[in-house]
Amino acid sequence: MAAAPTISAPAVFVKNKGLLTAAIMVAVIMQVLDTTIANVALPAMRASLGASQDEINWVLTSYIVAAAIATPLTGWFADRFGRRNLLLFAVVGFTSASLLCGVAGNLVQMVLFRIMQGVCGAMLVPLAQATMMDINPREKLGQAMALFGAGIMFGPIIGPTLGGWLTETFSWRAVFIVNLPVGIVAFFMLFSLMPSSIIKIRKFDFFGFGMLALAVASTQMLLDRGQGLGWFESPEIWLYLGLAISGLWVFIVHCLTAGNPFMDMGMFKDRNLVTGLVLIFATGITLFSGLALLPPMLQNLMGFPVIETGILMGPRGIGTMVSMIIVGRLVGVLDSRILIIFGTLLMGYSLYMMTEFDIVMSTTPIIVSGLIQGIGMGFVFVPLNSLAFATISSKYRVDATAMFSLIRNVGQGVGISIVTTVLAQMQMVNYAELTDRITLDSAPLRDFASANGGFANIASSISGLISQQAAMLAFLDDFKLMMIVTFLSLPIVLLLRPAKGPVKVDPAHAMAE
Repeated sequence: MAAAPTISAPAVFVKNKGLLTAAIMVAVIMQVLDTTIANVALPAMRASLGASQDEINWVLTSYIVAAAIATPLTGWFADRFGRRNLLLFAVVGFTSASLLCGVAGNLVQMVLFRIMQGVCGAMLVPLAQATMMDINPREKLGQAMALFGAGIMFGPIIGPTLGGWLTETFSWRAVFIVNLPVGIVAFFMLFSLMPSSIIKIRKFDFFGFGMLALAVASTQMLLDRGQGLGWFESPEIWLYLGLAISGLWVFIVHCLTAGNPFMDMGMFKDRNLVTGLVLIFATGITLFSGLALLPPMLQNLMGFPVIETGILMGPRGIGTMVSMIIVGRLVGVLDSRILIIFGTLLMGYSLYMMTEFDIVMSTTPIIVSGLIQGIGMGFVFVPLNSLAFATISSKYRVDATAMFSLIRNVGQGVGISIVTTVLAQMQMVNYAELTDRITLDSAPLRDFASANGGFANIASSISGLISQQAAMLAFLDDFKLMMIVTFLSLPIVLLLRPAKGPVKVDPAHAMAE
């Protein structure tokens, strides 16, 4: 009779692991949902708060920058105050900030409350991910990361649809107030189930954090304002670039030479973590860029309303969640690198399908490509999350998960900035090329002009049609670019090492029941 497979011990033993996992996922879904749910409410928010287009964008920018700065702080705060205390504080802070955003009376209040929301929300995902890795044995990490990944992917996919429905049915304030009951449930569940952790006193490295915060904030400002300011035609963008490079350089040198640095650079000796960071950066570029491009294409060019746009994007979420459940069971059976490569190929193929989109096509290609892309996302995200942390010591877990979250968000920002710039540039190029191809002696054009009272009467219509086609071609150019980036990331997967043996446990980071 064959012996039963040996299951290694988790880094942390807890009672009611299932309920604790549910509590963690409630908090995670609340946070990731908020990252996209507010986007569709911006026009209504702008009118209500009396803000200009540039001013209302600070509702998004303030959240992104605050979250980016606060994410690296998670490891130090978790050590200094305990993971349980920090997680409870983050849930209370995020829920309270959401309520305050919902009752904000002017733009200044809204931006301040969004900063508070960003700071608290930034800590939720790395704390949740680190906790789920600690309470599950290595052999079960695939299933744990599948569940965690489903929560992470749920927000960006369902957020725009839910935000549009809440705004149309109630008001933009409901987009924030909806977090209140969710946050209350998450707090009481975590308060009852989350075990205490040993507090580790670490001296706070103000200089190191300051340099990292400078680099991260400057990078986010560069990405957020680059397109509007003409990128490197603006002195402001050059200033952000200089500050980002200088801050990152000084931070790295300081962490390598200081006695008690803000971040232990030893975690970057782990090849899987570094490779995982590169891959999640590339995934952030392609995944979130596509999610940012589809709504304006479907609504502005194809004429779909907000609710129907969300329905058309739904198969992507269904594919992701189903594949994550399947992959969670395959991680321990097949080489995770094979799963990642398969998922990357599916994502690349779905982007190839999207390069064939047309303004007058049926909804079938949108649904099918979305479903395939969603399945590919699941095959990439779950094993990547497992392998990236498979060989790293548990003492680095909170810092490593915070860095993983930060790099994913930076990749998202880079991707959105790239596709936005390419979209604007290619729209102008395509318009010029299409205009050059139109000749007044064309028979169909002469017939159309004759039927509508001459060329003077159809000039604006022709210009509108050209603009529409130029925009559609620009979207296709973006999809092609993302397809290339996706396929180029394939060789990097081979640098990952399969996990061997149990993960090293640091007693100082173990939780008490």
